[in-house]
Amino acid sequence: MLDAPVVNLFSHVKSGDVPWRTDGLRSFFAYRDLGIAAATGGRVIAHLVRANEAPEKGTGWHTHQADFHIVLMTKGWAKFMYEDQVTLVEAGDCVHQRPGIVHYLYDYSPDMEYLEVVGPANFGSADAEGPCAVPAPEPWPEGAKVG
Repeated sequence: MLDAPVVNLFSHVKSGDVPWRTDGLRSFFAYRDLGIAAATGGRVIAHLVRANEAPEKGTGWHTHQADFHIVLMTKGWAKFMYEDQVTLVEAGDCVHQRPGIVHYLYDYSPDMEYLEVVGPANFGSADAEGPCAVPAPEPWPEGAKVG
């Protein structure tokens, strides 16, 4: 029996073609799908993620069940805990999250936006025990606008 053919489609998503959605993994973020999951038959997902609300409690400690995961910060900044290390990720920075790393995104700027690329597209997330306390987020300036 032959393996099913690998799906690889050409994909071009223009910025105005796909709306921002707030029904993704985290309600305090907005997501914009870039069409990569469909183009790769589910092997990879790529989406933009941006601040939708001020940080109050963050993501909580968790892991992802993924073979590959990068975050490329395109605007603003975010503060993560990767295991017991505070990590400030600023515009232009790229983070490779190794499979299974325990992490917590706990603070971010009102203009935070990042590109997230994960394989497979239907990766899982699971709550995890944290190795240490997490700093509190800094309050946003009054009148700060998201996005």
